[in-house]
Amino acid sequence: MGIRFFSQLCTQRYEMIGELLCQEQHDIALLQEVWSERDFLFLKRKLSSSHPYTHYFKSGVIGSGLAVFSRHRIQDALLYQYSLNGYPYMLRHGDWFGGKAVGLVIVDVSGLKAHVYVTHLHAEYSRAQDEYLSHRTVQSWELLQFVRHTSCGADLVVLGGDLNMHPQDLGNRLLRSHTGLRDCYTETDTFDGCEDGHTLIADNHFTKKQDLVPFEKGIRIDYILMKGSQRVTMKCESLSTTKGPVADKPFPYSDHEALTAEFALLHSEDTLAVSEQMEVVAEARALVKEGLCQTEALRDKAMHLMFGALLLLLLPLAMAFLPCSCSCSFSTLGLLGAVCMVLLLSGALLYLLFTTHIKVLKETEDQMMLTSNDLQTKLTGCQLSGSSSLDGSPEIQPLSPFKREE
Repeated sequence: MGIRFFSQLCTQRYEMIGELLCQEQHDIALLQEVWSERDFLFLKRKLSSSHPYTHYFKSGVIGSGLAVFSRHRIQDALLYQYSLNGYPYMLRHGDWFGGKAVGLVIVDVSGLKAHVYVTHLHAEYSRAQDEYLSHRTVQSWELLQFVRHTSCGADLVVLGGDLNMHPQDLGNRLLRSHTGLRDCYTETDTFDGCEDGHTLIADNHFTKKQDLVPFEKGIRIDYILMKGSQRVTMKCESLSTTKGPVADKPFPYSDHEALTAEFALLHSEDTLAVSEQMEVVAEARALVKEGLCQTEALRDKAMHLMFGALLLLLLPLAMAFLPCSCSCSFSTLGLLGAVCMVLLLSGALLYLLFTTHIKVLKETEDQMMLTSNDLQTKLTGCQLSGSSSLDGSPEIQPLSPFKREE
């Protein structure tokens, strides 16, 4: 998608996206990076017949960019904004201003209660030196906690969005192992799309080549994840992606390829092994602890900057009371004092920022510890119920088709 007046051909691409959604008639469409409410309202008007039920999630300075368009009535909606989302002083990245979040809509699908989530995590600007890795891990943890605690009464669960993580990245494994969500790309019966399911490819007019280094062919960072319940299991019958250029159009819909999944609703559900959950949460705790140490070091530097500026501030104050023979003019002393005040204020603001981040990292690490202890109890306690399947289970029959697009 894009930001009006900053992204290329923004108006024309929203027109194309509206035409595509009207034509394809998906049950639910989940969009990210709809940064302007004006663009959302345009799509809402254009899709009023095909997708009469909509919700736009608002957060941050410019908004979360998350929007839902549905053929089914939206019964309820909930937004959770991630605690960590980059730094306000990193203007060239801008994630902090976007208010990255996860949105939930509850819809009725053929009498079944569907919890549908849409999210967008912090971008990875450098694979080799990812300064936001701990932030994205915290976001993954908060996302899985949000899904776990809000999907208990759901018959089926779908999560779609730009996770900005490769399939085997820690945050991705953490999310899947602790929610039971399954990746449609690895589960689907039929796939039609870019090689290896890539959603950011070189053969796209809007793709910046530096974003793919060192993966020149492309990367898979956009996902549709699914999970059923004791009542219903979801099966992904087909998954497809757009493939860069659009026929009869001079440019693609977006810099990311769109995902479309078609589901069948079935009758059984498997659970993930507790040992796998323990391994991945332990790895996540170690990474969050590392991020905590790095942030504490940054806070210490901010504190040193603050104290250093305070000491320097005493210098012009002392020089101001020296005899007139002092060669420094009052204008020079005033300039030196102003510089010291700026450094002092900058140090104080950075100290507050990093202190807030430390609290979030510590809270996440504490929650992970509780989860790890609970899993350890399950692993060493009684035999887990439901770990083996019974013979003579009823034949699996599909209930109804269900399609959605990211």
